[in-house]
Amino acid sequence: MTVIDYRITSKEGFDPKIGELISMLEHTRSVTMEELCGISREELDYVDGPGGNTIGSLLMHIAAIERIHQILSFDERDLTQDESDTWGKALNLGEGANKQYHGLEAAAYLEALQEVRSVTLASFSRFSDQWLQEERKWGNGVSHNFHYIWYHVMEDEINHRGQIRLLRRKYRACSN
Repeated sequence: MTVIDYRITSKEGFDPKIGELISMLEHTRSVTMEELCGISREELDYVDGPGGNTIGSLLMHIAAIERIHQILSFDERDLTQDESDTWGKALNLGEGANKQYHGLEAAAYLEALQEVRSVTLASFSRFSDQWLQEERKWGNGVSHNFHYIWYHVMEDEINHRGQIRLLRRKYRACSN
């Protein structure tokens, strides 16, 4: 069972806003982990009709989104071809991701999520609250800052966690 902290606090060793952001990222992940307690390989591979995603592919998508945003914000560059090859199917979801992430145990997904998160935490320790607010422009001229980028990582995980909950309910209804 995952212990969930229901407080947003600033984590020690980080600037205050970054520490609060990390607190929110950790809360989001804790709730996701709680949702996965006792999940079976059959549930991880369940597809609810054509064009749907499996829970396994959604979990790898969550890891991929975080990894891509590490590259965009911490390294301030685009993905290399190798990185695109590694994370592309998970990033894009669909049939390709469902096939690639099939037959794995929950531990494989949890390990991927943890590995990516450890890089996030180590990387955030190098940056300040000032960096978090620095404004950049995407190729289309739209302004953004790094705080938004990491808000989006949380937003995406929360969205897909809702899909995971729904898929687990549908799987249970079909298997009873």
